[in-house]
Amino acid sequence: MLKQPISELPRRTKRSPNQRWQISRAKTELALSFAQALNLSPIVSQLLINRGIETLEAATIFLHPESLVLPSALEEFPDLVMSLELLQSAIVREEKIAICGDYDADGMTSTALLLRSLRWLGGDVNYAIPSRMHDGYGINKRIVEEFHREGIGLILTVDNGISAFEPIARARELGLKVIVTDHHDIPQQLPPANAILNPKLISESSPYRGIAGVGVAYILAVCLAEQMGHQGISTSLLELFTLGTIADLAPLTGVNRSWVKRGLNLLPKSKLPGVQALIQMSGVQGQSTSLKPEDIGFRLGPRINAIGRIGDPQIVIELLTTDDMGIALERAMQCEEINRQRQEMCEQIEQEAITIVETLHATSLHEDRMLVVVQPNWHHGVIGIVASRLVERYGVPVFIGTNESDTLIRGSARGIPEFDVFAALEYCQDLLGKFGGHKAAGGFSLPAENLEAVRMRLSEFANQCLEVQHLKPLVKIDTQIHLNQVNHQLYQQLNILEPCGIDNPDPIFWTPNLKILEQQIVGKGHIKMTLAQTIGDQQYKIKAIAWRWRDYFPLPSQVDVAYKLRENQFNGNTTIELELLGFLPPTQSHLFYPSLPTSLRSTFDYNQHHYTCGFYQNGSLHELRIKNSDGVFLVIQPGKTIGLLGNNRQEAQEIDISQPQYHSIIQAALQSLQSHDQ
Repeated sequence: MLKQPISELPRRTKRSPNQRWQISRAKTELALSFAQALNLSPIVSQLLINRGIETLEAATIFLHPESLVLPSALEEFPDLVMSLELLQSAIVREEKIAICGDYDADGMTSTALLLRSLRWLGGDVNYAIPSRMHDGYGINKRIVEEFHREGIGLILTVDNGISAFEPIARARELGLKVIVTDHHDIPQQLPPANAILNPKLISESSPYRGIAGVGVAYILAVCLAEQMGHQGISTSLLELFTLGTIADLAPLTGVNRSWVKRGLNLLPKSKLPGVQALIQMSGVQGQSTSLKPEDIGFRLGPRINAIGRIGDPQIVIELLTTDDMGIALERAMQCEEINRQRQEMCEQIEQEAITIVETLHATSLHEDRMLVVVQPNWHHGVIGIVASRLVERYGVPVFIGTNESDTLIRGSARGIPEFDVFAALEYCQDLLGKFGGHKAAGGFSLPAENLEAVRMRLSEFANQCLEVQHLKPLVKIDTQIHLNQVNHQLYQQLNILEPCGIDNPDPIFWTPNLKILEQQIVGKGHIKMTLAQTIGDQQYKIKAIAWRWRDYFPLPSQVDVAYKLRENQFNGNTTIELELLGFLPPTQSHLFYPSLPTSLRSTFDYNQHHYTCGFYQNGSLHELRIKNSDGVFLVIQPGKTIGLLGNNRQEAQEIDISQPQYHSIIQAALQSLQSHDQ
């Protein structure tokens, strides 16, 4: 190993994303056995293993979700039989039925799904959706009493109701029957409904466990149609199930994976005018075969969700229930316009929030370990989106709010993996008004006079559960590949992992030591570039795009990059490109193998020299040590680009480990350690 004083080495001054990488451990032998048995590349086999699939049986079901044998929903959901009896009785007796939905994509697709199915089965059914701005989430006493005055006999909640004890108790007092269909967490006291359908009440091992509200609605509708002897409606309902499931970020595992895969094939040739109009207006490509989850997640879903955030949910309900193409196109155009307004609002609020953070909080983020940003006149319907962007930018939990009045603040929260948002809100419950949510996100209100006290309490909670090293956005990486492996064949094999989404993420790769041959800003702050890697005596080039990376322009000339693969179609040509998710100075990425044990040791040969290496504990940190046959050590600690080189720590020189001679030997040591850990 070469010794070179740190003063003689070039230093990097370019700004880079404030990230930490978590690179999955390779399981080479298992990956090779999968590759041989399933006729896959070892790369794709490793991706399956990274998703918790470690038997051939599980891999076969994952790759062919239609082969999943489902238990009877009637046996899995204890109150499903009672729910069917109540609904069939109401339809036969021509009793009025009312659906109480929610204003997000899950709630609106659930409402539309049950309206379509119940009307098709002959039910006298109408609906109500609480106002985001005036009512907040879920059924309330006002809605219950309006239903009673209208002569409703049966209330059916969708995507809400599991925590609505008092409104449902009031409905029962008034003589109304109530079926709760929901998927949110179970409260200490269940509401006094006639029947409750919620996957959180069934076995954790059930394939139905991860369904969203629209999944519960779909099961109820299909089972009711079967019980009443009707066939032929399930296809259109499956399309609505697919829209709602992906837009609600439900896990794409179990029954969701099986049904969503079928639904994505149905959507391009949908017979529902509203779906046709939505696809047409959003410009989604590939209508002849199948959609991908990102078509819904980034195109169709936001247009539906925008209505619930800043518009009237009735627009979406009419869009998804009409059989008139003219009405469908009108409603789809309204979705388009309102989504454009939503985008403008988000952009403006995000820029204002960034200015506030950079001015007031930038120096205290590591001390506070969370961020509270409140500003009057922000639209409550979109601040949750801005919270997510701030988490991505600053790597800390974000609580963002706006003044509903001079005395009340209402807000949204988004967390990071090591932080429980709902637990944080509970920690402040004596200072808050209403609050709710789960580990990753939540909503809250508070008296304006309590703002500083809440800020201090949240910081106290964050300091109890977060270390400084947690305060960087986490990029979870599957495996390392080289540019000569990136081709159409690999991309086609990756398609067998679809549908990708929550709990089955898009594969993320990394490649070290790439040269940036050219780069330029395009569009609204994106960076388009050409990357190159030299392997042997051949140079491989590839195009890449980095969304919203204006702040990092220009990137350093040499980087390690993390990315997804994407297909680009232009002028009749199809090419595979990289969609960058992060970059680090060369060799810094090797420091993100947190799962390798500190007891691990190995030996390896490099350039005709013999080395020993291992991870060792040094105080609270673990460090990589590499020693040559002359007893010279190279020591690297997490998060640092400067290493120590010498016979002992006291007399060691500082060296820049981003230099090629150190990069190569560090990679050789890591590969040796990983192989030794199989």
